Amino acid sequence: MGEELVFTFDVDGDDFTSAGQASVQIKKNLRQLGINPEIIRRVSIAMYEGEINMVIHAGGGEATVKVCEDYIEIILKDSGPGIKNIDQAMQEGFSTAPDRIRSLGFGAGMGLPNMKRYTDSMEIDSTVGVGTTVVMRVNIV
Repeated sequence: MGEELVFTFDVDGDDFTSAGQASVQIKKNLRQLGINPEIIRRVSIAMYEGEINMVIHAGGGEATVKVCEDYIEIILKDSGPGIKNIDQAMQEGFSTAPDRIRSLGFGAGMGLPNMKRYTDSMEIDSTVGVGTTVVMRVNIV
């Protein structure tokens, strides 16, 4: 492949009809690049979960995907309220989603755990009142 490819998407907040569009587009892009289908599946799941989190909790944000020789990096950045307790937020089933979101079938508390589960590394940098940046990597080789 040579040099890295970079794809950037705006994630529209409070719009569940468009939530997931970036992960669908990345799936298509990775397919066109001939990336292994299992890698595509992992990237798509992690990215979708991140997009939904940005819609539910942060009013949207920006998703950047870097396709490098040995790995794919997903960077999700928002200017939302931040995560008060990252360790607690990483626990399966923990959710701060409001009831109206849960009534739509979202907010089960599996977003961050699934993002970690389907990636090879994940770092969260969050400041309450400022926003959150999540950097995930999926190794290609």
